Amino acid sequence: MKRDYYEILGVDKNADESTIKKAYRKVAMQFHPDKNPGDKAAEEKFKEAAEAYEVLSNPDKKARYDRYGHDGVENMGGGFSGGSMNMEDIFSHFGDIFGDGDSPFGQFFGGGSTRRTSRGQKGTNLRIKIALTLEEIATGVTKKIKVKKQSTCKTCSGTGAKDASSISTCTTCHGSGYVRQVKNTFLGQMQTTATCPKCNGSGKTYAAACNTCKGGGTVMDDELIEINIPAGVQEGMQLSMQGKGNAGKNGGPAGDLLISIEEKPHDQFSREGNNVIYDLFLNFADAALGINAEVPTLSGNVKVKIPAGTQAGKIFRLRDKGLPSLQQYGKGDQLINVNIWTPKNLTSEETALLEKMRNMNNFKPNPGKGEKGFFERMKEYFN
Repeated sequence: MKRDYYEILGVDKNADESTIKKAYRKVAMQFHPDKNPGDKAAEEKFKEAAEAYEVLSNPDKKARYDRYGHDGVENMGGGFSGGSMNMEDIFSHFGDIFGDGDSPFGQFFGGGSTRRTSRGQKGTNLRIKIALTLEEIATGVTKKIKVKKQSTCKTCSGTGAKDASSISTCTTCHGSGYVRQVKNTFLGQMQTTATCPKCNGSGKTYAAACNTCKGGGTVMDDELIEINIPAGVQEGMQLSMQGKGNAGKNGGPAGDLLISIEEKPHDQFSREGNNVIYDLFLNFADAALGINAEVPTLSGNVKVKIPAGTQAGKIFRLRDKGLPSLQQYGKGDQLINVNIWTPKNLTSEETALLEKMRNMNNFKPNPGKGEKGFFERMKEYFN
């Protein structure tokens, strides 16, 4: 069983972004592989802390984790939560934590550069919204979406060079992409690392820039992306496709595509959690005498027996006719709320019949003590 992420970093649920980042720095420093060579237990705690930070530093994932726990973030993707990770991934995702630039954290471990094989910069994330019907949410759906994004330049294969033969190792950083600097602080001299100003961290230089991307290595392009959306998603939920965002620079990994879920209003149903609510309108005669009513569901029409004497506000339940749980723990139900339809325009004959009925004792309302209102009854169903 996974440990609580807040416990791992030693912070409470009200901790802000700065506090969480500082706590991660502290734990990462304690269990950093360079400080604990060959210690597998320390390495696992280092990875564990990275997973905790990856979730708690992301507002969307943090909110999901606070509400649903580990199950709430395992289907979001876009990083380590719910999946495997390695040391390269950690340094690639959280390079700023390990001392890039002027951070004094870098003096202890060389900014993590001893373990980073890629000098590239990760691409930025993209966000899109997808609106789904309740029917699509009930079964899951595959959507093909055209996304405008930064893609690796095909002319130069992302190198930024006009002529590949002119690419050479940067003479300033000697191909590392970083330069070391010694600065005087109140603690004395401290050594830090910074991105090489000559090659911008690529470790390579070239004679002339690519005509297509102007040396940037990326161009704007349209990509048709196939998105598999699982059954049971909810309004406001965010899914993630790793590596489908903007292309990275200097050989860095691409960012992620973040997909925000919206629910289209339905003309027959409303939703409460995994339950689907349907308002059934009956005329007085059908409610008094009983009827076999045809009721729509997300999977087709079904017959429902309405017994004689059914009162307005009565709720019938169709088991497993609601929406599936995202964690595959079963399905919700369909709740049928009975309403009595009252006609507005009556003929003289209809008026006379109703006048006669109104004076009969059997047609006088007698709800009795303890009769509960609609919302109270709904509460009982949902609880």
